[in-house]
Amino acid sequence: MHRGVEAEIDLSAIANNLKAITAITGNKQVIAVVKADAYGHGSSEVAARLVKAGAAYLSVAFCDEAKELRHYGIKAPIIVLFDPDPKDIFDYNLIPVIGDKKSAKALSREAVKRHKKLIVHIKVDTGMGRIGFIENTTENLIEIAQMEGLIVDGLMSHFSDSDAQDLSFAKTQISKFNDLRKVLIKNGLNIKTFHMANSAAILSLPESHFNAVRPGLLLYGSSPFDSSASNFPSAYPRFEQAMSIKARLVALRNVPAGFPISYGRTFVTKRDSFIGVVSIGYADGYSRLFSNNAEVLVRGRRIPVAGRVCMDLTMVDLTDIKDEVTEKDEVVVIGRQDKEFISANELALKANTISYEILTSLGRGSKKRYKN
Repeated sequence: MHRGVEAEIDLSAIANNLKAITAITGNKQVIAVVKADAYGHGSSEVAARLVKAGAAYLSVAFCDEAKELRHYGIKAPIIVLFDPDPKDIFDYNLIPVIGDKKSAKALSREAVKRHKKLIVHIKVDTGMGRIGFIENTTENLIEIAQMEGLIVDGLMSHFSDSDAQDLSFAKTQISKFNDLRKVLIKNGLNIKTFHMANSAAILSLPESHFNAVRPGLLLYGSSPFDSSASNFPSAYPRFEQAMSIKARLVALRNVPAGFPISYGRTFVTKRDSFIGVVSIGYADGYSRLFSNNAEVLVRGRRIPVAGRVCMDLTMVDLTDIKDEVTEKDEVVVIGRQDKEFISANELALKANTISYEILTSLGRGSKKRYKN
């Protein structure tokens, strides 16, 4: 028996989500973000399907993630967002994002040394406060474009709050980016790709689409907005959550009324109860914040978590379906079972976090099975 949970990943859902994105954006180029193991979905398998479905580029955070894709046999262009390591960039034919002149000079020296030309993208910081040029951006970008061995092919920025109720700051960022874009074009820079729109901006800020978009979460079928957010554009196509997390019943136990369940005795049975012990815990990415605060699906019914989530196990109260359930029954943590559905967004709201964290946490250590 393997520990923990199994993640079932629907690759067709991911391909369909990509199709929905291109329909929304008018067939703009898609830079598919597959960093952090494709948000817990398994980067190699997901990246291969996205390329087959029409993604123009893939995007990762660090070179090691890109190297894994190359070793898997993926030949598509890969943009590396935060790690312009010259050796890896050239050895694996990657596209670095440059956010400072020091990195640009190092890449230029390596290009000269190898007698090669390197395609690069430049990042400008329009209000994220993380990485990218802030001051003298026009002068810096023109200087980089003149460095030997470098071809500035792309310009990008990153939103700080494109998922907010008030989009005024996001629109200020777009204005800054657009002004710079026009100035660079006027100065003769032949930059072909302009990208800024993340998943939320794809839905809420069409003026940010330019000629390429950079979706992450939407590819995996989760909303970048809180499910309660009033600004969610419900008219857009429905995206399908690609990940289902499934666990097993390790034990079924009859316990009397007044009996404590799990650490700290935060749950005490009010009646004779039938408790299921499930093969998932916080070591598998199922947060302790779900203690007495979440549900799972068994036999197509919502079943409450009983007591604190443990490291390896979680208890659930099966009393209402005692006569139906067996140890062979599957437990769905997120995903669909019959007519019921638990989304990553639902769990995120219960844990006061975001669906990105839910997917990466649950997907990271799971055994993965893929549906085509």
